[in-house]
Amino acid sequence: MTLPTLGTLQVRTLDERPDLLGVPVRQALASWPHADGVGVAEIDPGLADTASCSEAYDVPLSAGANCVVVSGKRDGEERVAACLVRADTRADVNNLVKRLLDVRKCSFLALDRAVEETGMEYGGITPIGLPSSWRLLLDASVAELDVALIGSGVRRSKLLVPGRLLAQLPGAEVVEDLAR
Repeated sequence: MTLPTLGTLQVRTLDERPDLLGVPVRQALASWPHADGVGVAEIDPGLADTASCSEAYDVPLSAGANCVVVSGKRDGEERVAACLVRADTRADVNNLVKRLLDVRKCSFLALDRAVEETGMEYGGITPIGLPSSWRLLLDASVAELDVALIGSGVRRSKLLVPGRLLAQLPGAEVVEDLAR
């Protein structure tokens, strides 16, 4: 399979550069049947922020996809979801996500907790390799991207994944208008 490309990123196969993957991401990709369609590119860790990365590597912001982790409670039960939305949009946390989780109030998961529970670095949290108890909500516009630039579990690299493959991640729920 041909590796996806974007901008000036130097894309490698996952087998060539497994060192560029966070441990939970590497483990998840090892058993995912679509992993051969995923590329990895090393970046300057100081440019892991989506806007900085897009500018430095000549990648359109609309090709980036950000993973945000939210939680809420209902009847004492916490409900957590990772939301993957295009980088030029924002997850509709206070309306649609709140309704999908069936909670009264929804907020971003504390940074230290998100890092600890995912086993990923801040700035590298990605929908691949998340805890299985979390829901994965994927905006329909991400699933339509030819190639999405997402985190790799670490700040020093990014994954390039066709949107149609992201929609096939275990447990992924493709949601219309998840982002605004």
